[in-house]
Amino acid sequence: MITVSTRRLLALRIVYLLNFVGLGAMAWPALLRPDEPLGLVEGAAFSFWAAFSLLTALGLRYPLRMLPLLFIQMAYKIVWFAAVAYPLWGTNQWNAGSTRLAWNFAIPVFIDLLVIPWSYVRDQFIRQPAERSNEVARHAA
Repeated sequence: MITVSTRRLLALRIVYLLNFVGLGAMAWPALLRPDEPLGLVEGAAFSFWAAFSLLTALGLRYPLRMLPLLFIQMAYKIVWFAAVAYPLWGTNQWNAGSTRLAWNFAIPVFIDLLVIPWSYVRDQFIRQPAERSNEVARHAA
């Protein structure tokens, strides 16, 4: 069983707190007091970020159980780099706004890569046997 250092747990809690405050400060005002009605995609994005910010509050208490939130954060940002940023750059459509957003995505990915306890992830998420269907149903009841 892998133990995670108190320092690493504190670093994770700081990341969750930054997500809670940073995303919350951006998403909730956009949803609760928009200058004009949000479009469907924009509204879905802000709703996702608002919900994500709320869930990161659980990471303050359960930093290891909530690691999948950091996986989601890294995954969607890496997908953005591959599916959106790279084609924009490749077709010379890159601009200052693209650069700002790229930095806003790259920095959290880098921080997540640093603070996530990868040996714990390996043991708990990769090497751990899959749950059988009846185990999941029994725990849910």
